[in-house]
Amino acid sequence: MLDAETELHGVAEVLAERRVELTGFLVEQFGVRIPELPRDPALVALLDGSAGSNLETLAHLLRGHVPSTDIQAPAAAVEYARRLAQRGTSPSALLRAYRLGQQLILSWASEQISARVPDPVLALETTRLLTDTSFVYVDAVSEEVMGAYQAERERWLTNRSAVQRETVDALLRGDRVDLAATEAALGYRLRQHHLGLVLWTDPGAGDLAAAERTVVRIAERLGAGGHPLFVPRDRETAWAWLPIGRTADVDLGVIDALLAEGDGQVHVAIGSAGAGEPGFRFTHQGAAAAQEVAQLGQHPARPALAYDDPTVRAAALLARDLAGTRRMVRSTLGDLAEDSEGAARLRETLLAFVEERESYVATAARVHLHKNTVKYRVDRAVEARGKPLGEERLDLELALIACKWLGPEVLAAR
Repeated sequence: MLDAETELHGVAEVLAERRVELTGFLVEQFGVRIPELPRDPALVALLDGSAGSNLETLAHLLRGHVPSTDIQAPAAAVEYARRLAQRGTSPSALLRAYRLGQQLILSWASEQISARVPDPVLALETTRLLTDTSFVYVDAVSEEVMGAYQAERERWLTNRSAVQRETVDALLRGDRVDLAATEAALGYRLRQHHLGLVLWTDPGAGDLAAAERTVVRIAERLGAGGHPLFVPRDRETAWAWLPIGRTADVDLGVIDALLAEGDGQVHVAIGSAGAGEPGFRFTHQGAAAAQEVAQLGQHPARPALAYDDPTVRAAALLARDLAGTRRMVRSTLGDLAEDSEGAARLRETLLAFVEERESYVATAARVHLHKNTVKYRVDRAVEARGKPLGEERLDLELALIACKWLGPEVLAAR
């Protein structure tokens, strides 16, 4: 005769089997309903690992493989909490994620029980057991991850950049500040032009010392009028501002050349130069948007990505609604939206052709191909698209830009 514990084991089996699907659902809901959680790809990947490992551990608990007295937070969940602490994300956002995750999984599991257990009394007992067990799990794990968060936050705030980080955050929020006191806390003058950078290293490299050296070298090459401001954000990411005096003119080619001399371990996104306290925010916002484009498009090998590039700015806007951008790309490009090397070559040539005002000669010079080869590729691209070149012209250019910078995020899988 079946009992509530046996029925719950069956639900746990389904939970384990559908863990990847449910993890994706949770991460999507967290992004929509908890806007305080960081949305850059590295942190979203950590959130995915945390949610997935929590579901896996919960499934073990529901199947009786782990005594309730031995519940421990998964390593991925602890690491995600520590990274949120480094970013200064509110701990309430982390707790909300656990509460929301519990609510969503309970709702899903209750539907499973209703479908599996026809006896209403047994279904009620199974649901009650599920609820009790999930509360025990969330209570134990959330307490542990909050402890990890607090310990990491205290450690992080004692490092040399703690005051700078808090001051920078206040400036970026647009808080009213005492300008003289703020400049003293930062060791950096706000009443000038700034060039904002976001720097990051490859996952696991964690060498922000190399990132800091890169900032110093860039400042030297650009002839910066003072010491740059370098603020670590976590083990792999840092923000920086270069003091460029009274002019916003910057030769970004100098930065590309310098980075090309390195080993490719440090990647840089560059904002547009801005003046004064508002420019301090503006240039950083541009750099952060360019970094998001770089990471979404999986272009870590590119030396630097500049927000001054109008196609990067367009891609940053398109990245804010990836679902809508995917639909636009696929409806506009047809088979040309395929994620393949052949389609990529055609898209690259067609984008250059559009940007060069449909000049075969100018396009050939730009992409280093013979004029006849350009014409052949353009004709094939139009054929793959299934629409004349002049139809939905604006959507065409935006779709090609999205494919160039956002890559697999918007392309159709083969």
